[in-house]
Amino acid sequence: MSNKKDTENEMVIEFDGRPSNEGFARVAVAAFCTQLNPTLEEVADIKTALSEAITNAIIHGYEGEVHKIRLECQIKGEAVHITVRDTGTGIADVEKAMQPMYTTKPEMDRSGMGFVFMEAFMDQVQVESAPGQGTAVHMKKIIGR
Repeated sequence: MSNKKDTENEMVIEFDGRPSNEGFARVAVAAFCTQLNPTLEEVADIKTALSEAITNAIIHGYEGEVHKIRLECQIKGEAVHITVRDTGTGIADVEKAMQPMYTTKPEMDRSGMGFVFMEAFMDQVQVESAPGQGTAVHMKKIIGR
């Protein structure tokens, strides 16, 4: 997905897939994005989408077990590219999983709106996944639109 030539800055963080680390990831990405001078609304959008991706990895990817989540961020021109990767259960049908209200955890009061929120707050969202191989959620936000 990324071409090293046009990447102006990059960071990679790996952390335990625990709900307590979601806030850390949000702050790290927000701080990284400041070099593009985003508005408060743009930062809030990024943080919201990121929270949804991380929560999906923890709850659905790892089924409550603690494993690593890899967070990759790149600045390319006026855009920030964010990838959240897990090595968990994976998604059999990505298209179905991205439908509004679809959830595999209704007993946990999951709304099934995670991907919908990501798509609403980011300019681009792509999901790569395979059962037993984990999931990568690629998101792009253009700053200063």
